Amino acid sequence: MGFPANLPRSHFETEVIVGMLDTGIWPESKSFNDDGFGPPPQKWKGLCQSNHNFTCNNDGHGTHTSSTVAGREVANASLRGLADGTARGGVPSARIAVYKVCWDRCSDVDILAAFDDAIADGVDIISISIGDGVAHDYFTDPIAIGSFHATKNGILVSSSVGNLGPKRSTVVNVAPWLVSVAASTIDRKLVAGVNLGDGQVFQGLALNTDGSGGTIYPLIYVGNAPNKSANTNALNSRFCAKGSLDAELSRRKVIICDTVSFGYGPQLAGAVAAILRRDGVNDVALEFALPVSVPGVNYSESVLQYANKTSNPTAIVSKSEGVFDKAATYVASFSSRGPNRITPNILKPDLAAAGVDILAAWPPINAEKESVSYNIISGTSMACPNVTAVAAYIKSFNPTWSPAAIQSELITTTYIMNSTKNADAEFSYGAGNVNPVAALNPGLVYDADEGDYVKFLCGEGKPCSATYHRTVANVGTPNSTYQVNVIAPPAGLRITVEPQVLAFESLREKKSSVVKHEGETSITVSAALIWSDGKHNVRSPVVVYTSS
Repeated sequence: MGFPANLPRSHFETEVIVGMLDTGIWPESKSFNDDGFGPPPQKWKGLCQSNHNFTCNNDGHGTHTSSTVAGREVANASLRGLADGTARGGVPSARIAVYKVCWDRCSDVDILAAFDDAIADGVDIISISIGDGVAHDYFTDPIAIGSFHATKNGILVSSSVGNLGPKRSTVVNVAPWLVSVAASTIDRKLVAGVNLGDGQVFQGLALNTDGSGGTIYPLIYVGNAPNKSANTNALNSRFCAKGSLDAELSRRKVIICDTVSFGYGPQLAGAVAAILRRDGVNDVALEFALPVSVPGVNYSESVLQYANKTSNPTAIVSKSEGVFDKAATYVASFSSRGPNRITPNILKPDLAAAGVDILAAWPPINAEKESVSYNIISGTSMACPNVTAVAAYIKSFNPTWSPAAIQSELITTTYIMNSTKNADAEFSYGAGNVNPVAALNPGLVYDADEGDYVKFLCGEGKPCSATYHRTVANVGTPNSTYQVNVIAPPAGLRITVEPQVLAFESLREKKSSVVKHEGETSITVSAALIWSDGKHNVRSPVVVYTSS
């Protein structure tokens, strides 16, 4: 994601403390080796609690997110040979304080208690890859409440937006004082090869740690193999549900299913591998109960035609491998989308970050993956800690900066994403994909404090205005002049900014402007407002849409 190890590093990075609110941690991981670390910073007021299995993390989620933020360099890390390389968190010299908020579930009480503890303990940044299935009112949402108090105490909170995409208005964690992170792809995708008996070869997405070992097996479409003893017909067996397949016909065969499932049905029926059809977006490699390949629609049709029109069809499904994804970077289909259901005139997500097929530390005692020290998983939960790490990196150079200033840096310096690759445009990726290098030198920042957020809350429920008063602080060079430019204002819509020039004489000097939207539109349209001094381009996305 453009966050190389050789970036300039501040000596203060080791003083930055990131609070991880998650499922706990597996502290024995090599990613959390503390050799060379001194005692905690003097500002740290917390205690290390080891009773009640507090840090034990058997499900792996918290270990994965924590190592993404601050994992030490570990050579030759992989998931059984997949994604082999050096594992490293974004800020490997930073400290992490882990607060276990999820046990059987992630309760509101535990989340709020963890926010209170993290604030009292003296953390600088909080990362929370947790969200409910729907956005809640700010006064009842525990993450909105907890993060408000964190922000009030100078602590930036980074959060995930949820995994309910591509449906619109599914984004969660939408409070304006929160950094809300969507999941984008990386330039490596994991594919499993399929070799058919007639010589056809293709690749489908899947996370196979093994394959059929090069052995050729008979191929069967399970619509032709219903479990009649269980009164199952072809309409059911073709979806490969548990118990729906004829075990005699499926045993030691590669089977074709008409949908994507975890593969328990084929495994129970004795199949050696499966080819799963996916009619919709196919952009994430999933792990299954047996070797699988998930091809695109066209390839699925070719496989089905071969299986049904050949007397003795055969196939091989291979172990996965990483290949270059020339289409990257784009937002994952599962990543929740805007618009913001709670406050429609605040764009959420804020930005996107790598959240697909991410390799990070894993507890080797996990029941589903014993002896696995690094795992590959996807989700906005994986994207959130990448942005958390960039926020911590910024904090290490600017320890006195406010949460809003750091949030502004993250949003206004992103890589611009391509709306042709993302049908929902800003509602999928916000301002764009995080840019760690540019975020360190934004030029201007939009700052805010507790009073601004209180005014915002007091105005909730009132009609939205088309006039916005914005204030920026100069953090670039002392004597600088910025001119505004509105990019691509669509026909029928007029966006004006007054004044159009901001002249600064010193650092931290503040200047204000007024942005007005005029006109009507029946469709969703995108524009951007950019303040530029020739070196810095401070970009803010503008989206106008009709709320249903």
